[in-house]
Amino acid sequence: MNKIYTIADNIISSLGFTSNENFLALKAGKSGISKTSDPKLTQSPLQVSQVDSERLNSDFSRLEKPEDYTRLEKMMILSINDALSQTEIDPSKEDTLFVFSSVKGNIDLIEDENHPFDKDRIHLWAMSDSVCNFFKSKIKPIFISNACISGITAINTGAHLLKNQKYKNVIVCGGDVISEFTPSGFQSFKAVSENPCKPFDANRDGITLGEGVGTIILSTNKNLVKEDNPVIFRGGANTNDANHISGPSRTGDGLYYAIRNTLDEAGKSDTKIDYISGHGTATPYNDEMESKAIKWAELDHVPVNSLKSYWGHTLGAAGIIECVAGIHSIKENCLIKTLGYSEHGVSEAINIIKEYEETEVRNFLKTASGFGGSNAAAYFSELNAD
Repeated sequence: MNKIYTIADNIISSLGFTSNENFLALKAGKSGISKTSDPKLTQSPLQVSQVDSERLNSDFSRLEKPEDYTRLEKMMILSINDALSQTEIDPSKEDTLFVFSSVKGNIDLIEDENHPFDKDRIHLWAMSDSVCNFFKSKIKPIFISNACISGITAINTGAHLLKNQKYKNVIVCGGDVISEFTPSGFQSFKAVSENPCKPFDANRDGITLGEGVGTIILSTNKNLVKEDNPVIFRGGANTNDANHISGPSRTGDGLYYAIRNTLDEAGKSDTKIDYISGHGTATPYNDEMESKAIKWAELDHVPVNSLKSYWGHTLGAAGIIECVAGIHSIKENCLIKTLGYSEHGVSEAINIIKEYEETEVRNFLKTASGFGGSNAAAYFSELNAD
């Protein structure tokens, strides 16, 4: 079976416009979360993680006119362009597919009646067409919008198409922006914390929202690989626990099955996993459920972190940027601490990473859960790891 190589990536977030900038901030324990009272976003002070608009427009102006693209489209184009610059891939060729993930897409256009774009630009398909047209892609893209598992689902979808030899390269890009609409929904659930989020902590009281974009390029073309021992995609799976429109299963069964099926697909029969990049939203129910799923999978000994206390919950970007961070953890042999965690706050004694550590990391498991009972997981490792 074809191996799925991860050959390039990018992260655009409050912590920087490249994967390297972001990972350096993670290693230093630097969060991009800050308080805002911007009336365009919120009626009360809100902790958020936002992309630098001035830098966004400045960097984008080197490629094209900023006014011709929405905020999210500019972020996606910049992210994809940076990732492609690390490869020899021609995105206009028919062997390369674009897979997008987003929860809300160009949602900010709803709130601005004077925007200069066609009315169809609010649709997800129109947004993806805009980005694909920039790169002169002739292939109809795939768009995944499945709550907070959208990013991992996009990676799994792209990888499975590569395994079936439908394409040689897949460019996976996911993102979301913060607008007034985004926090209002979570605030209605009383799920937004007044402070930067504290994943898995006893004092956690809700999420922190963030915006950003992540890109990861997958390929079956070994000739594009520039490393002797590259990181490869081994397996991925989705499940649905069908528990509630917004609440996860209290037992963790749906996420457990996603983990089990992922490791089965990867041919991983033991529990020797170096690291779990958890979903860790810092809501009471999600973190508790996730701890049960990890315990059920007999992975409670494995170091676990959540990176949402650095970036916030970036929705359609989350699964992708957190996978990119996991890939860089392998490349740099280190584990990033869970910022904001000080007192264990879930029922299962899972192994939360408390401090930055330099140690051998050869593989990792990424998990995610979302509204509607959706769950997803993906497993990556070095080529020569078991």
